Amino acid sequence: MMRIVILTGAGISAESGLGTFRDKDGLWTRYDLNDVATPQGFARNPRLVTEFYNARRANCAQAEPNAAHYALARLETALPGQVLIVTQNVDDLHQRAGARAVIQMHGALMSALCAACGHRWPAPPVMTETDPCPACAAPRTRPDVVWFGEVPYHMDTIADAVARAEIFAAIGTSGQVWPAAGFAAEARRAGAHCVELNLEPSEVSRAFHAHHYGPATQVVPAWVDTLLPT
Repeated sequence: MMRIVILTGAGISAESGLGTFRDKDGLWTRYDLNDVATPQGFARNPRLVTEFYNARRANCAQAEPNAAHYALARLETALPGQVLIVTQNVDDLHQRAGARAVIQMHGALMSALCAACGHRWPAPPVMTETDPCPACAAPRTRPDVVWFGEVPYHMDTIADAVARAEIFAAIGTSGQVWPAAGFAAEARRAGAHCVELNLEPSEVSRAFHAHHYGPATQVVPAWVDTLLPT
C-alpha cells in the first residue's frame, strides 16, 4: 500500500527556474490562459498553442531537479512501495531526480498526443500541430497536457491512494486548482495525517494538521529527514 501520498505543484519546481502561474515576469504572463491552455484556444489557433508548449518544453529541458525533488526520490528509495508522488506539474524533474512512482495528473510536456486515436509518443523538441501520428498517421498532434476544462489523468488511481494514505503531504501548491485542491480534505476525512509544505499558507491550509513554510529546497529535505528510517 502507498502509505505516503505526496501532491506537488508548481512551487516545487520554481527554484529550478520553472515559473508558476503567478510569477510576475514569467512565461505565463505573456499569454492569455484562454488562448494557450484550453481546448477552445487550441481549436482557434493550434500553431500558437503548439509554439507556446515548444517554449515550455525547451525551458524544461534546460532546468535541473533541485534539492526538493531529490529529497522525495530519496524517500521513495528508502521506503520502497510506500511512497506515491502525484504531481500537478507537467515537467519531468521528479523522474530526472530518480523518482519512479510518479503520476502526472495534468500530463507531460515531454509527451505528444494524437487527437485522433489517443496514441502517445515522446515529443520532439519542436512539435507542429500537423505532425503525423506514428500509430495512425493522422496530422492531429497536440501536447499531452490537460487543459482547463479537461479531466485530469488517472483520477480513480489517485482517489484510491488518497483514501488509503496514512500521511498526505502537499508541496508547492496554491490550493486553487481543482480537483487537486480537495485532496487534503479527502485524505483527512479518511484518517491521514496531512502536512502542508509551501512558501505561504495555501487556500486550503485549514485542511492540514501541520505546516512547514519556506523555500521547497529547505523545508522538503528537512521534512523527509523526519520520515527516513533510522
